[in-house]
Amino acid sequence: MSVFKGAAVAIVTPFLDDQSVDYDQFAKNIEEQIAGNTDAIVVCGTTGEAATLSQKEHLDAIEFCVKQVNGRIPVIAGTGSNCTEEGIYMSTEAEKRGVDALLLVTPYYNKCTQKGLYIHFKAIADSVKIPCILYNVPSRTGVNILPETAVKLCREVENIVGIKEASGNISQISRLMSLANGCVDLYSGDDNQIVPVLALGGIGVISVLSNIAPKQTHQICQDFFDGNVEASRELQLKAIPLIDALFCEVNPIPVKKAMVYLGKCKEIYRSPLCEMEEAHAELLKKEMENFGIL
Repeated sequence: MSVFKGAAVAIVTPFLDDQSVDYDQFAKNIEEQIAGNTDAIVVCGTTGEAATLSQKEHLDAIEFCVKQVNGRIPVIAGTGSNCTEEGIYMSTEAEKRGVDALLLVTPYYNKCTQKGLYIHFKAIADSVKIPCILYNVPSRTGVNILPETAVKLCREVENIVGIKEASGNISQISRLMSLANGCVDLYSGDDNQIVPVLALGGIGVISVLSNIAPKQTHQICQDFFDGNVEASRELQLKAIPLIDALFCEVNPIPVKKAMVYLGKCKEIYRSPLCEMEEAHAELLKKEMENFGIL
């Protein structure tokens, strides 16, 4: 059984002026996501600035999210690492805190071979009983999970069930699904490729856009599932200028700025992330207005 089908939000972690996690705002944002028909929440992923959270902050944020959601939709915790032992520790601790599944990013910086990827992901998945979703984002990590490796992991490791594909390479994704023969739950990791990925057999998206447009992102998926492909495509294409603006600087800088415009967080980042360039911020505001969410 799939962890979720539809649109999951890669949720922002809001901070207070002292750089601590703003749990009051976090709770409000979680509630707005659920009210907006979001199908699952991914906590402490790239968009949640997990790379600059301490272990304690990371696990506290996961536990808080699980308690706030209270079983209403699945909670998926980002617990991947470039160190296998660290990935095992964070994953087992997240499981203890009640998450429904894990999102495991490829090892970054030190990188590894395809054989190393298999060993790494299998070791983490074997340490827990809950489902694991691989996360392929070579633009950030410098490592690409080849289709053959992803399929081998999903076939041979019982609780590795799918992949968030953020390579942007539709040809690679097509090959993955050709090889998979139904054994891989595919999620788009790029908001500008939701419909193309669904057309290749994907079952949803793990989305940045959902932070500011949960209903619309969910609807792109739901219309497609309901057979109303034209409506799904129209909404996808309508969102492209806004999506482009959300990625005109490195994620999550623009989406946090968008949340500021909507009154859903303060414009506070963990360094080395910093405030948006003024011209980019104006472009983002304009596209939010054009899309009808501001």
